[in-house]
Amino acid sequence: MALLLAIKDSDIRLLSLYQCRHAVDNAIHIGGAFSATIPMVSLFYGGIIDVNVEQPAATGQDMFVLSKGHAVATLASIYHDLGYFGHEILENSRSLSSLLNGHPGPLLPGVHVATGPMGQGMGVAQGFAIAGQRTRGFDVYAVTGDGELQEGPIWETVMYAGFKKLDNLCVMVDHNGGQLDNVNSLHFPYHNLAASFESFGWRVLEVDATQYETMHHALLEFKYGERDGRPTVIICRSTKGHGGFSDFMNNHKVNIAGDLLDQEEALQQAGRERREAAFFQFLDRLNAEKNTREIADALLRHAREMGFELNLNTKSATRRADGTVRTQKAPVRDKRIQYESNALPKLEKGKQYGANKVIESVMKVLARDERIVSIDSDLASTSGLQAGVGYVDKTRALNVGVAEANMMLIGEAFAVLGANAWISTFCPFFDWKVLRRIAVGHQERLEVIAANGWLSEGHGIDLTLVATAADLETQSNGATHMGNDDALMLAEAAYVQIINVSCPQQLFSIIRWIAEGNRGIIYLRVLRAPSEVIYPVDFQFEPGKSYAVRNFASPDACIVSSGRGVYEALAASEMLEKAGRHVNVIDMPSTDSAAIVALHRSGTPVFIAEQNNGYLWAQFRKVLFETETEIDTRLLVPVNTAKGGLHYIHSGTYAELAAHYGLDAAGLADTILKTINGN
Repeated sequence: MALLLAIKDSDIRLLSLYQCRHAVDNAIHIGGAFSATIPMVSLFYGGIIDVNVEQPAATGQDMFVLSKGHAVATLASIYHDLGYFGHEILENSRSLSSLLNGHPGPLLPGVHVATGPMGQGMGVAQGFAIAGQRTRGFDVYAVTGDGELQEGPIWETVMYAGFKKLDNLCVMVDHNGGQLDNVNSLHFPYHNLAASFESFGWRVLEVDATQYETMHHALLEFKYGERDGRPTVIICRSTKGHGGFSDFMNNHKVNIAGDLLDQEEALQQAGRERREAAFFQFLDRLNAEKNTREIADALLRHAREMGFELNLNTKSATRRADGTVRTQKAPVRDKRIQYESNALPKLEKGKQYGANKVIESVMKVLARDERIVSIDSDLASTSGLQAGVGYVDKTRALNVGVAEANMMLIGEAFAVLGANAWISTFCPFFDWKVLRRIAVGHQERLEVIAANGWLSEGHGIDLTLVATAADLETQSNGATHMGNDDALMLAEAAYVQIINVSCPQQLFSIIRWIAEGNRGIIYLRVLRAPSEVIYPVDFQFEPGKSYAVRNFASPDACIVSSGRGVYEALAASEMLEKAGRHVNVIDMPSTDSAAIVALHRSGTPVFIAEQNNGYLWAQFRKVLFETETEIDTRLLVPVNTAKGGLHYIHSGTYAELAAHYGLDAAGLADTILKTINGN
């Protein structure tokens, strides 16, 4: 087996060099790609991983995540050789028109997760492993790097995977001893890496990953050895650029000159010929003895399974002809959650409900569909997710403790597998780096679907981020916990849809809307304290639509708000009516561009009142600058927490904070009266 793997090793390295030669910048992350070749070739060609190349999105198969995305050249070479895509994909990589980028993502057929920012892919692999234990039973493999282990989310994953006893998870650490800034040594050494993993309940195998015998044996031990509840880590000791002939290959990312590529390819080809000759010599010895001929036949069968075309007369084992693409288009995935509508709770207008209780009661019904999955991070009491989903199936109601990044990675994993995944923490606690990478992967999936690629409708991700204690609701916990800037920041994040919830009935309708599937990444800001139902029982949420909750035919002014601010706006409108002024109230949970334009053109003063640093105000500016040739700023009055400039809000009761920023009913009424009276 090792001899066959060694021949395949040469083929994969030659394909990687081919990518470099034909890349738009003639560059390649060679060091990490070459040191990861032996572990990855052993995995994909050694009879270890069980994948469905024809249908990569089919359920029940083993999963692979290249956490160290720098090794994308090796991954692309292997996936091309296996038949995920044609030879042309290996050309012109990293160009505008290429599917093969500097790091892998779902643009590339067969790749499930976008990786590159280090420390994240391993957490997604852990999420796959959790799913693999509770559904059809499959193994999950990930390749990470020793430099990547310096990232904090890695250890959030290590701790949780050990606790969850994910013995279907195998992580290979490419311990090549180098990083970008110093390819010859790590920035700081690991004094006892094995002991670190063992302390969190992992089984550790340390191998010489410069040899196929030891690497393949370790993978066999994971696959066929006794499972004892521990995830497995294989520490693959190697050197950066191992397998390259020139020491130029020991670098992180390089531009390889043509003459050096010629030299390296010639040496790799010569090495392949020696390995090929050694294999057939060994085969001849097996065939010479009657009692070993069955072994020879088994090797020949496996060689054909590895994609070799064998000629016993010429003693050659050539690669399968380029262009043999096996991957087919994934079938359409139905993402609609099935549930009994008459089992849902009924919310009475005028009564108060906490958002967490609404979520809990609805999830007790929706979670009967096993595609509903939730993950909390030690704040389950504020979301209602764990209580609701766990009421039906506690294995789908996870809590990762104080590890928000890990929560997000597990949520992404379930969403990739087709689940309707929900995660929750305080507004400011979501990890921006993780969210951005998730959004990149989602975008790539949508691009593939739109281009009629390997994924079909329904293969985007459905991931809802329940952001609790929005706006001024965190109160006395201090500035670090106050969610007054999150919406404004995430407004510039692509593919993240912000919804700011006011009424419990509105939340109820939004959850049902999300359950219809194919909603993408939703950032759902919810209140922590109970609030009154202001919408009727037949209320239907629509994204990009606002709602008039107080409406006069000829108003003196209009207040646009969302979240808790809607209630203050309603109270202010009632106060102003007693003073003889008619003020409409518009609830805008998501950006309604048409309403923004119509309000501006109405000539009525518009007060954009919100308990944050000005998310809606920013949306007004954006929409009006895109649509209007003239903007009368005198008719647009922002009232938000950016009073005195952008800043973070410190402690205080809700009443104190709302009054301080003029966002309580009395403050809003006073501002409106002074403005429309010309004071």
